[in-house]
Amino acid sequence: MRGPHNIWRLVRTGATLERTGAMNVVLDAFDATPALRFVAKALGKPFKFLGYAGDPSMPPATRALTALGPAYIKFGQVLSTRPDVVGDELAVQLRVLQDKLPPFSIEQAKAEVEKELGLPVDAIFSTFSEPVAAASIAQVHRATIAETGEDVAVKVLRPGIEKAFRKDVDAFYLAARMVELFSPGSRRLRPTEVIEHFDGVVRGELDLRLESSAASEFAANTKNDEGFQLPAIKWEFSARRVMTLEWADGVPMGDNAAIDGAGHDRVAIGDRVLQLFLNHALRDGYFHADMHQGNLKVAPNGNIIAYDFGIMGHIDEYTRRVYAEILFGFIRKDYKRVAEVHFEAGYVPADKDVDEFARALRAVGEPIFGMDATRISMARLLTYLFEVTERFGMETRTELILLQRTMVVVEGVARSLNPHINIWQVSSPIVTDYISKSIGPKAVVRDLTNTARVLARFGPRLPALVEAALIRQQQEAEPPRKGFKRWIALAALLGALGAMALAAFADRFS
Repeated sequence: MRGPHNIWRLVRTGATLERTGAMNVVLDAFDATPALRFVAKALGKPFKFLGYAGDPSMPPATRALTALGPAYIKFGQVLSTRPDVVGDELAVQLRVLQDKLPPFSIEQAKAEVEKELGLPVDAIFSTFSEPVAAASIAQVHRATIAETGEDVAVKVLRPGIEKAFRKDVDAFYLAARMVELFSPGSRRLRPTEVIEHFDGVVRGELDLRLESSAASEFAANTKNDEGFQLPAIKWEFSARRVMTLEWADGVPMGDNAAIDGAGHDRVAIGDRVLQLFLNHALRDGYFHADMHQGNLKVAPNGNIIAYDFGIMGHIDEYTRRVYAEILFGFIRKDYKRVAEVHFEAGYVPADKDVDEFARALRAVGEPIFGMDATRISMARLLTYLFEVTERFGMETRTELILLQRTMVVVEGVARSLNPHINIWQVSSPIVTDYISKSIGPKAVVRDLTNTARVLARFGPRLPALVEAALIRQQQEAEPPRKGFKRWIALAALLGALGAMALAAFADRFS
């Protein structure tokens, strides 16, 4: 499926990029070589008349991708999370991509529901509305569960969307290989890996069971978060191509007039949006990575409602600690410590000079802290920080790029609600609390206890594991002294017994 027959798809893509004026924008963003520019122009310019015109009111790149259809729209949205690949200017253009498309018929939607759930729609729902929202992958209907009378939202995948995406993704793989072939310098951007990442994201969104699972995990993590709620998944009415969840009543987060008219405090809501995101990212390591205004509502009781869980971010505990300590160091203006954290985490190569790196970080932080407090931007700080770390040889970390992109979006939402928000003042309690729990003395005791528990579980196997390791080492070095293995095994056993004792003691007094 990824062979030369996809060249026609690339020709149509190139023709549309030429016709909409996006070709040079894209080539410049990827810093294309003359050879790649020649190939791209050869695929597009002679066939310009075959390209889609698109909406002239849109920026060129947005206009082209919107005209090319759902897979390209979704690809642009994913690329907007990777300014390291497409550059900051194009990433900003792509963030405004909207995937609102004409809906498919209610008859088709009902047929999909019946096929997936195995029952007639009328037997499940007493009402089933015309589509209330239609996007590139799915559309949403409002319905009422016949048995309980509960209002729900039913999300249904577009008929044939999997096959359509598969064809376009195959063409994307071919394009990535051509970029690598004709522009060796672009290999540092790893075009094929970018397509593989996109492929993985789309596969997840094309199986609504995975989105339901993400929503369920997110709800479990945030069930005690004050002022925040998620619509519950109705698992019995959900499947691979259908997802049913509670109907969320509320005013759109982007409608300030409606929020004011409902009597809500926009300043408090703006603070809460930012603090909730930081809590989810630092405390849980699992956050909503598409937290723009279109995916947020304000409930009648003032709670923030989030929905659409197709893109979620995950950060492991170690990375969360590193990220928090970096932010905390900037808050305290301790640039030397921020530099040391980067080296300790292995983000910056060890052969670089830590003091020189600290001075570069000071050049990032001081201009921002010199601003009026209400103009300080954490998103801008992260953007500048990644620019500096890239100069010092830090490799791209996808999870941090996604975190940065989401931080930009969330900060924009908060500022739209309260233009005078003090980002540091609002975020400092969350970051400080996380630091105290994850890096202080209590965290050390907790880490040692967890380590002891792991050792205790492996206690019976430790002698054999140590012996096997020594045998492997023996093949590469001279044989150990007679009886040495037995002493090692005995030491490992004693260590395991000590670990189990420590774990029992910790359990008793925790």
